[in-house]
Formats: sequence, structure tokens, C-alpha cells
Amino acid sequence: MVTQPDPLDSLTLANIHSAQTAFGIPPQHKRIPYRSIRHLLSLHATATPHKVFLIHYDTDGKREEYTYAEFNALVHQTAGFLYDDLGVRRGDRVATIAYNHADTVILYFACWLIGAAVAPQNVAEDDRRIAFILRNSEAVVCFARDETLERAERIINETDEGLGAPNIRQIVTMGDRPSEGYLHFNHEIASRPDTFTSTDERPTLDDEALLVYTSGTTGAPKGVVLTQYNLLIDAFGISQWQAITGNQRLMCVLPIHHVNGIVVTLITPLYVGGSTVLNRAYTSQHFWERIAREKVHVVSVVPTLLQFCLDFAAQQEARGASMWGDGIQRHDLRHFRHLICGAGTLAIGLARGFEEKFALPILHGYGLSETTCYSCHLPIEISWDEHRRWMYDYGYPSIGCPIQPNEMAIFSADGSGQQLGASERGEICIRGHNVMKGYFKRPDANAETFRFGWFRSGDEGFYEVDEQGRQFFFITGRIKELINRGGVKFSPFDIEEVLLEIPGVKVGLAVAFRNDYYGEEVGAYVVPDEGAAPDADAILRHCRQRLTFEKAPKVVVFGTEIPVTTTGKYQRLRLQELFTEWEHAQFRK
Repeated sequence: MVTQPDPLDSLTLANIHSAQTAFGIPPQHKRIPYRSIRHLLSLHATATPHKVFLIHYDTDGKREEYTYAEFNALVHQTAGFLYDDLGVRRGDRVATIAYNHADTVILYFACWLIGAAVAPQNVAEDDRRIAFILRNSEAVVCFARDETLERAERIINETDEGLGAPNIRQIVTMGDRPSEGYLHFNHEIASRPDTFTSTDERPTLDDEALLVYTSGTTGAPKGVVLTQYNLLIDAFGISQWQAITGNQRLMCVLPIHHVNGIVVTLITPLYVGGSTVLNRAYTSQHFWERIAREKVHVVSVVPTLLQFCLDFAAQQEARGASMWGDGIQRHDLRHFRHLICGAGTLAIGLARGFEEKFALPILHGYGLSETTCYSCHLPIEISWDEHRRWMYDYGYPSIGCPIQPNEMAIFSADGSGQQLGASERGEICIRGHNVMKGYFKRPDANAETFRFGWFRSGDEGFYEVDEQGRQFFFITGRIKELINRGGVKFSPFDIEEVLLEIPGVKVGLAVAFRNDYYGEEVGAYVVPDEGAAPDADAILRHCRQRLTFEKAPKVVVFGTEIPVTTTGKYQRLRLQELFTEWEHAQFRK
């Protein structure tokens, strides 16, 4: 079932087309030689069948690997299960409530083999939000790991408190423990033929591949529609800019419900015919050990993980051990090239501390779900001195120069469409072949976001020009008041709804404050009712009962005044300085 496109007016359609055009080349003129992700995977499985594509480490450290031929066969078996048993067709959407696992990757590729899209859920979100996303996505099937099955049942089947997703026809379990009454992923694909055929048309580059949701300042999550071409052209741009080739190996420690984990460390290695090491999650104990053991060349991180690496090094050295981990020395990492870092706020002090401690370069970059993943990076070929100048000398670490699939510019923050020059601060805007198809079922958001033919990021920044005429961009903050915690963005409105449930709270504002570990953390600024004296600990407990730990406030600050604009809108960013004493704190569950 192919969903009909949103009823967009002709002006918005023209603006989206303009925003998907790069250097005068329209999006229908494809800049890669592949017909689909299926075509690309088939080529590698045929040309280099015995080459390892995917290495997976589970929670217990168990290692498994799949060659291109083995991976392709499993993908075909899974596609047969989706198509024949679950009725998934080209244009459908398949949801996941899962985590990093080889099975999850196989499922993603099986959907793309059919021409279906994946709607991965972030388990750090609260149940009501996931239920909304499942309903809004129109997904037909949901795959849940056995650890998340009970939660998935509640989210999909219950109908109170904003739960329920009646569009989900079936829940399929994944993991080691089959559950009675449910089809089980591994059991169902085991007897399938390793060649999938159907009577449907083959998928194309224009088929939808991902539907990922991003928070908006209105509070309602917006579905970002990305095509197979979006994924592949961004992977092409990343591989070219980072000089990643087929004889190199990347490592994934970021969640693959997010575009960073998917595009940088799954699609990019596939694009060049390389390989990837997939971890259940980041762990300081195993980070450098696995880079050394698997001869990893590049790893993608967020600023939070740089801080964790520094903390681990300090702990190791305090006990007289190697800062890289027990038994690991610098020469064991001689093949390692650099770290890609983005998605969160990177402080100069953190960047300098990491690079000086580990003597490894950070290739800082920037992008959004709406632009598939990365839109710019620091150049890889610049000298160490020049690298340090762009990282440290301008008040903010540079996010680098645009990659080949897209252009970047700075426009007036008022949305008038006036383009600004070097050193002038305004809104970072992007246009190119990696710009999304649009927001799903949100013509209002599409009209505003593409107002003048560029994608408007909502982030403030500027650029400077080097001796070669290259534009080096910088991000200075947000025009929108989203909270960016470790690369995951939360709307303050969702948190504030929970704060206002608490007796004695007259006004409760969610505030993003700077934090060493997650770039930003969540604080609560509370104005009590007259005569009331709400307790800070009670406020935090209430929020943690209603929200996930990641989303819940970690600190409460009480006050009597609220900064507002001339039109009466709250100015949350002006409250950030009230939380400075917690900048270096690490908050634990």
C-alpha cells in the first residue's frame, strides 16, 4: 500500500524541489550509479561474497560475523517472511521497538529489498509519544525485542492515556526467547529460501526507506521521510569527504534507531564495500579494545562519548593501567584514523581535552534527520595546525565545509529569505540531494520549513572563509528551543505538561542547560503558586514516573519571574545561566 502524498500547494512543492536541488542539478538526476539499496547489496554479495560486511557484539560480548553473501541471504529470507507471511508490500512501513542487533540490521535491509520503509522507535521516549508515532506512521507491523515485548503490547493494544495503535496488524518478537502467541523472527526466517522474488515492481531510489521522528517546538513529533536515494547519496558524500574506502572498517556505538547510526556506520560501509562493527551500545571498557581487535579505522560518536573516554582514561591511570584499557597500548591502534563527531553540542574545552589526551583528530560535523545525516565536516586533508585553528580559535568548534551532495548558506533568522555574508549570524540553511522528501502528513510544517526554497534548520550559525575560498561553518546555538541531550532532541512542551500536573506549580519550564556529559541536560524552572512551596525532590520523582530518565528534568530551580517576548512567549534560553553550577555534573538513574 503506497500512501498518497500530502496535499501540498504548488508553491510548497516548488520550494521543496528547489531545496532538493544541488548546484543546479535537480533531484531526479541521480548522482550515483545504483538503482536501489537492493541493487548495491546484490553487487557486493556477487563481487565479494566472502568479504565480511557485519560484525556484531551483543550485550554479553558474544561476537558473530556475516559475509556479504551470508548477510544478503538472510536479508532475502527475511524479505520473504515479510512479504509472504506478514503481507508487507512496497510502500508499507514496518516499525521496530528494538536496539542495536544484527537482527535489526537484517530487518532494515529486508524492508528496503521489498521497497518498504522502516519506522524505528527510540525506546528512550515515553509510551504515549511512541504510540502517537506508531499511529501517525501508519506502520502495518511492529517488531519488538523480547525485552521490550511487554511494553510494546501495552503501547499498541491499550487505549487509555493516549496509547493504542490499531493500524499495527501484528507484533513479531525478536530475541532468544520466543513468546507464546507471537511469530518469532529467527524461527520464521530459518526455513525460508535465500532468494526473494515477488510480482511487485522492484524498489527504486525514490522509494521511501526511513520514517524517523524529530521533536518540534510545537511539541508534536514530525515524521521525516527519507528515500533510498537520500541514504545512498549522503553515504556517498560522507565516504568521499572522509576518504572511506572498501578496505576500511567502521564501528557503530550509536543507536541505529537514529540516522547517525544507520547512515554513517551501516549505509556508508555498504556504499564503499567495506565493513562495520556493530555494538549493542557504547561501553568505555570495550571501546578501544574493540577498535584494536577489529582493526577499526573510523568510529562515529557524539560529544558525550568523548567525555566518557576521558573519564575512563583518568580512572585507568589512577590505578596505574593503560588509559586505553587493560592490555591495550597506543601501537595497537596504529590503523585507527579519526573520530567523526556530531549530533550534539561540542564544547571547545572537551574537544581540546580529548585531542590532547589521545592525540587523535576529531572530524567535527553537522547535519539533521531532515538532511539524512551529515551535511558538512571538517576537511580531512588539512594540516594539524589548521585543524586546531578551526576547532579552537573562533569561539566554537567549526562544523566544517559542505559535503558534495549539498550546499549550505546562512540566512536571516527572521525567515525573510535574505542571505547573509561571512561572519554574519543567522539561520543555517541547506539544499541538496540529501534533503528529505518532506514531513509526513504535515503540509503546515513543510510550508514553513521550505519557505524560500532551502531547508531551514532552526539552528543559528555563521561561516568564515579560508585562503582557498572554502566556507567553514559554525553552529552557535538554537533559534528553536529544543533540548539536545546527547544528540537526542526533546521538545520542552512535553516535559512542561508533566510539570504542570504537580500541585503548587504555577509555571514550569523545561530548560536546556550546558553539560559536559550530554552537551545539554534537562532542567526545570518552576514558579510556585502563591502560598505554595513545592518540593524539588517531589517534582523530580513525579517527572521520572511520567517520563523516561533521559527526558526527565535532573535539576529544579525555583524563581518568581519569567522572561517573555513582547508577544508574551516564554524565553527559555535566557534561563540557562541559572543552571551553570550543574555544568560538570553527571546524572545517573
